[in-house]
Amino acid sequence: MRVVFMGTPDFSVPALDAIHAAHDVACVYTQPPRPAGRGKQPRLTPVHARAQALGLPVRHPASLKTPEAQAEFAALDTDVAVVVAYGLILPQPVLDAPRFGCLNIHASLLPRWRGAAPIQRAIMAGDTETGICIMQMEAGLDTGPVLLCATTPILDTDTAQTLHDRLSDIGAGLICEALTALPDLEPTPQPETGVTYAAKIDKAEARVDWTESSVVIARQIRGLSPFPGAWCETPLGRLKLLNARAVTGQGRPGEVLHGLTVACGDGAVEIREVQRQGKRAMSAQDLLRGTSGLTGVIFV
Repeated sequence: MRVVFMGTPDFSVPALDAIHAAHDVACVYTQPPRPAGRGKQPRLTPVHARAQALGLPVRHPASLKTPEAQAEFAALDTDVAVVVAYGLILPQPVLDAPRFGCLNIHASLLPRWRGAAPIQRAIMAGDTETGICIMQMEAGLDTGPVLLCATTPILDTDTAQTLHDRLSDIGAGLICEALTALPDLEPTPQPETGVTYAAKIDKAEARVDWTESSVVIARQIRGLSPFPGAWCETPLGRLKLLNARAVTGQGRPGEVLHGLTVACGDGAVEIREVQRQGKRAMSAQDLLRGTSGLTGVIFV
């Protein structure tokens, strides 16, 4: 297959590697470099950096809505476009340009969790499984028919990062299966029932409300780890909470019962990993070694 690859973050890189190993990548499209770091110097996206390392041509238009951008895309004369967390809306002329259209690697079991943050939302909602769908793209938001699916359980130890990494690898393998079988695959329309939307994560969702149940708080902590990171205020300053599990316990909401186990509106959470402002992530045990203990302290 002659493929145009369209992706931006780390999640997209394994798929680029897998496709490059088996197919002819005509061009890679990604988001433009953005200022980053203390010096605010332009930084290449992970896909851009990987494409350069592979010796692949890269384009990073700010938009695909102009006739010039669409003509350049069509001139690539590709069999298919593979889109993985690209970040730009594809106009209809772009969707129609490749012979077999545009395929999207989506990190949920459609029609559940269409939209921007399917991995985080699945954990926060308490889903017990998720997966990857290879979808034929159309104008609607993740509404296209599905060609292939693969599932994976959501473990009670999973954070958004661990699930992200697992789904990224699954997607890389599944898209290669889809490209190999593409002329013979039958698209399956998504059912009209069971549709949910994974809204973009708002930083306002990250502050922990200790009056919530332990199950809800543990899911919030794992679902928002590592970014933006659930957080609370403590005598040690603002503390980002990166991993936790629901446990039994009783006390005032936000009260540290023992170690780094904190009472909630119902039950308690055992916090396993944290990050202080300006510091690296550390285990709860490492945090406590630098204190005289936090038992009885109220987190807010």
